[in-house]
Amino acid sequence: MHRGDAARSGFTPDTLPPMLKPLWTYKSQHRPQSAWPRDARLIFDRAYRTVIANGTLFFGSSADGKIYALDAKTGEQKWEFFTDAPVRFAPVAWKDRVFAASDDGYLYSLAATDGELIDKWRGGPTDDRVLGNGHIVGRWPVRGGPVIADGVLYWAAGIWQSEGVFIHAMDPETGKVLWTNDSSGGITMPQPHGGAVAKSGVSAQGHLVVDGDALFVPTGRAVPACFDRATGKFRYYHLQKNTKRGGTPTTVAGPFVYNGGYAFRTDTGDLSGSIGAGAVAALPDGIVHGARGRVRGLKRVEKQGKDRKGNTTTTIEHVEQWSVKDVGSGADIVIAGNTIVSSGGNTVSAIDLETKEQVWSADVDGEAYSLAVADGRLYVSTDSGSIHCFSAEGTESAKVIEPVLAEAAYGENDRFAKAAEEILTTSGVRAGYCVDLGCGDGALAYELAKRSNLKIYAVDSDPNNVAVARKQLDDAGLYGNRVTVHLADPKATSYPKFFANLVVSGRSVIDGTESVPSKEIARLQRPYGGKQCLGKPGAMTASVRGDLPNAGSWSHLYSNAANTLSSADEVKGPLRALWYRDIDLDLPSRHGRGPSPLFHSGRIFCEGMDALIAVDAYNGRPLWEFKLPGILHAYSADHIVGTSQTGSNFCAAGESVYVREDGVCYRLDAETGEVLGKFNTPPRTDGKPGRWGYIACVDGILFGSVVNEEHIVRHAWKRADAQMKKLFTESMFLFAMDAHSGELLWRYDAKESIRNNAIAIGDGRVFVIDRARAIKDLLSKAPQRRGEKPKEPVPEHPTGELICLDARTGESVWSSKDDIFGTMVAFSEEFDMLLVSYQATRFRLPSEVGGRMAVFRASDGYRAWDKPIKYETRPLINGRVIYALGAARDLLTGDEQAFDFKKSYGCGQMSASKHLMLFRSATLGYFDLSRKAGTENFGGVRPGCWINALPAGGLVLLPDASAGCTCSYQNRSWVALQGSE
Repeated sequence: MHRGDAARSGFTPDTLPPMLKPLWTYKSQHRPQSAWPRDARLIFDRAYRTVIANGTLFFGSSADGKIYALDAKTGEQKWEFFTDAPVRFAPVAWKDRVFAASDDGYLYSLAATDGELIDKWRGGPTDDRVLGNGHIVGRWPVRGGPVIADGVLYWAAGIWQSEGVFIHAMDPETGKVLWTNDSSGGITMPQPHGGAVAKSGVSAQGHLVVDGDALFVPTGRAVPACFDRATGKFRYYHLQKNTKRGGTPTTVAGPFVYNGGYAFRTDTGDLSGSIGAGAVAALPDGIVHGARGRVRGLKRVEKQGKDRKGNTTTTIEHVEQWSVKDVGSGADIVIAGNTIVSSGGNTVSAIDLETKEQVWSADVDGEAYSLAVADGRLYVSTDSGSIHCFSAEGTESAKVIEPVLAEAAYGENDRFAKAAEEILTTSGVRAGYCVDLGCGDGALAYELAKRSNLKIYAVDSDPNNVAVARKQLDDAGLYGNRVTVHLADPKATSYPKFFANLVVSGRSVIDGTESVPSKEIARLQRPYGGKQCLGKPGAMTASVRGDLPNAGSWSHLYSNAANTLSSADEVKGPLRALWYRDIDLDLPSRHGRGPSPLFHSGRIFCEGMDALIAVDAYNGRPLWEFKLPGILHAYSADHIVGTSQTGSNFCAAGESVYVREDGVCYRLDAETGEVLGKFNTPPRTDGKPGRWGYIACVDGILFGSVVNEEHIVRHAWKRADAQMKKLFTESMFLFAMDAHSGELLWRYDAKESIRNNAIAIGDGRVFVIDRARAIKDLLSKAPQRRGEKPKEPVPEHPTGELICLDARTGESVWSSKDDIFGTMVAFSEEFDMLLVSYQATRFRLPSEVGGRMAVFRASDGYRAWDKPIKYETRPLINGRVIYALGAARDLLTGDEQAFDFKKSYGCGQMSASKHLMLFRSATLGYFDLSRKAGTENFGGVRPGCWINALPAGGLVLLPDASAGCTCSYQNRSWVALQGSE
């Protein structure tokens, strides 16, 4: 088993010779494709982890989804077996069988001698598939790596608690299920932040561990959960107690389970102490620990003490006995007899356990994440995809085994070559996800892959076709990383909806379009431009899918330029994953309240510390990146008001994205990220260049403001912050430009000042509050938290003037100076109503006193109602109802509306669509207005501190916004959720 035994102890009685030499190096065709490449807690698949039994080495590949068997002495391949998705965990070799887990949702039982399939078992209830970490995987991937103890096989499926997590105990001989725990994912329990409770329990990601009568399930970024091994009954999972602790590598030694640099008692799960990040292996009386260039021996020592009542207590501490410096360490460590082998970086070191001296070291081609010892040989696996074997029989120059690719796997293949050329020319799609329905032997997929950057999923209902296609594509070096073939009915693939940028059919190249499953094609084809190209060469038909009916957009910070904070989308709960993945974008601290992501025309636009990126909303594929060095550095701070007061710095409209930086606004092509225009602000009244503030784009008009750079708001909590000197909340004038040419259309100079929050646009009108600048010194006068009183009286903020301007000309339509108290404005075009209120959120300005709302008729400024109302959060308009935390009011009358809404701890801002309210409630919380289900959770992920849950495009889109948070939410991921059909 991985790390030697069911306890993952890292110990084997097998010994190593004193001098090791390279014997062979096996170079895999593809590097490992880690599920979570940017998260240091989730390292389970950084290398191909090996097990060795009866002279055979076994491993699984996260790149091509195959299970491999090599001759352990020569490195030559014995056999291979195709699963349907990446294999991320080490197999288990038991008697004459090998058990391997796949992301396809199945556990496989194979004959150890030849790889023949004996049986396979599904971990979850159905064969439903999603896009997970860039691959099509089962909805319940098997990421609880298998373990066998006392003739019982344990494994687990499912990483998203709200969809169900399934932990199984089976007889490995017969496949008989001894027990299944299918309820632990839905436990209502404390979440990582204090006071936060949600229906979000155990996840499963990591190699399972057995000790005595306990089964330990690693849970991704959090600490392991414990179950009764005989019955599967849940014992404990101390998530909130260990809010910043956890990770996947888990080892049991003595009375402790070691995880994430800490020691926990196996019987209770209570924290015993810290040993520091690094790798651990078991000794009879302690552990060896490798990290930061050294290896230490830590002995367990009993310590006597007194509790508060004076009673004698006994604790166990880890006391360092010895240390060896300047060795490879931190990635993995094992003990073979009297030899410690430790790895870190590309260095592997051997230490004599008796003399405590380094006796050998070697460099390998990549980071050495995994070590194994058997039959006097050392096996080292690296993130390059190589497996190195060292032994006494080695030489200075190891034998290298690497794949030999077929030069022409499909021969001349003229018909499919012509078809591929025509498909690519006609469709114009050369990147993204492609589905080949009725792929035959894979000839069309092969030609498409050679000529493009498409990632192709090919389907055929004939097992022989699938076997041939897999073999030939693998021989060509394309299988897994470029083309994956599945056995399925092309009419019902179980693939996720909406994900395909291009749909083709190898069968239609021969038979024409009569055999094409049109209904399945329509289900798979991506909205907003997904294409299909089908038929025989020279007679192909092509079509493009248009916008998704009843799908909303989220083109501005608060959904639209009217600031409703609600889209027209009709997505409903319950919610479940459509795709999830890690995306390489460094984000500002979640406490800085950076700009919300946007959804427009099928794409997500998201801004990071130094760039703006576009991502395909229906499959998570990054599309382009526009570099903006330092753009959000000012938002990477602790507990500042951020965009809740400054407004966003980008928006989307038409076929463009607009992003402002200092005094410039870039117009970018939404499809390519190419710069289409660069617009400067009008000069200030003193002739100096202006800094761009507010930004919106509606009906071909780009709206902006020039900020008052002298009005600097200080930090909203505890201390002044230098970053706030770069964030501006008030503007001196508002202007409008032609959104394509940048021609100035008009300008409105404030009589007093315009808060960026107090501008709303819609139905050809601009609504703005012109009001004296608000107090800017937050440190001494502002309430610091909800319920606190100001340290000294806050000066009253004078009322202002509510003004309606014609959006195209800037001419005044109407205005009112009658007790205009508000700090924010939102407009309902549907009901011609204008909401004026406060934004009484956490870490707010002192002028955001809350407690009052007023609604005006937008056409003429008539005050429809004005009432004292207690509420928290920024109010939103959803249809005819105004919602805020603590209040729901009829937009037209101000009458109280039924809203039985409860949520757990969580800062941030509610967002909404026609049926859904989205918010942070420990994890992602949602309230479905069309169902009587109350507050529900999609667990295991942390929403941001302002807005990052977007109900748009027929989905709920949740780009990661947890930057700076080290709390142990099980996954740190971008997620797209689909609702009920």
